[in-house]
Amino acid sequence: MPFILGIETSCDETAAAVVARDGEVLSSVVASQLDVHGRYGGVVPELASREHLRAIVPVVRQAMQDAHASWADLGAVAATAGPGLVGSLLVGLTFAKGICAVRRLPLIGVNHLEGHIHAVVLDARRSGEEIELPALALVASGGHTHLFLWTGGEKYQLLGRTRDDAAGEAYDKVAKLLGFGYPGGPVLDMLAPHGDPEAVDLPMARMKGNPLDFSFSGLKTAVLRWVQSREMETEIAARRELLRRNPRPTLEQWLEVTPQTTLNLVAAFQQVVVEELLKRVERAAEETGARSVIISGGVACNAGLRRAAHSGRLPCPAYFPTPHLSTDNAAMIAAAAWPKFERGEFDDFSLKAQANLALA
Repeated sequence: MPFILGIETSCDETAAAVVARDGEVLSSVVASQLDVHGRYGGVVPELASREHLRAIVPVVRQAMQDAHASWADLGAVAATAGPGLVGSLLVGLTFAKGICAVRRLPLIGVNHLEGHIHAVVLDARRSGEEIELPALALVASGGHTHLFLWTGGEKYQLLGRTRDDAAGEAYDKVAKLLGFGYPGGPVLDMLAPHGDPEAVDLPMARMKGNPLDFSFSGLKTAVLRWVQSREMETEIAARRELLRRNPRPTLEQWLEVTPQTTLNLVAAFQQVVVEELLKRVERAAEETGARSVIISGGVACNAGLRRAAHSGRLPCPAYFPTPHLSTDNAAMIAAAAWPKFERGEFDDFSLKAQANLALA
């Protein structure tokens, strides 16, 4: 039985994984660039490309070693072709082409968004579950907020997408504004239960046109105005100093430098983001008759979102990936490549990295 080597370099994670036909993940290695980009408050594309160049060889080598696999065990190499940062994409895709040329293996280009969807399918199958179709697929991360209807195979219909900031991007920008550093989503999610979301009035998005589209810029601006209307310079400076001394503060350390009023703001912000996401999923499920919901991407790690999705408000079961498969990884790329491999759908070396590659 052959294996597929997956390679993922769409943004700031250099990842490689070996996945078997039955979905068994034989290895999954991820090299994070968090320390490189954290000091800048976000991903710097040029630095990301450079770090991928440094990491790609050892990461792929480690994935093959962890899987106890030889090149002869591979049936194909799959790599993310887009969407993402084009410089980052080029590193992984070019390296995959090199392996395929030398080892005479088929090349499979994978859409990053489809990879996130297959991460959930992969986890469900490993748990002995099958996701019923048609399924709604919400992909929410730092770079994407898309809602698809998936009817099987490669049949995706785009129902809605963000018109401005992605959900994860909104988390990161608000966290940076408040002095919680980058990435901010995990910190805000950790602090949200300690605040009262009803104590701060933040607006829901109001848009014309497609009611299934998302928008988070107004919410982000509302948080900015709230901060500007109060004297918060001292507490924000205290949090930044904490980060300078300790890049990984504990919950207790964050609480020491975060007043209750700010905790209430964080709780209100998270409540609005979760509601914005789930009310569109709920509406789409009712309109399409979807039999299940897939929620993937980095924001799928959010505990508040998971609790709300499993609270019974959705008309069908909701599936999330494990935290390791929620953020960018290569196991999801290899998993998405397996159906293409079985259909004999391979790419030649003219395959290009596409920053805005569409899934539907």
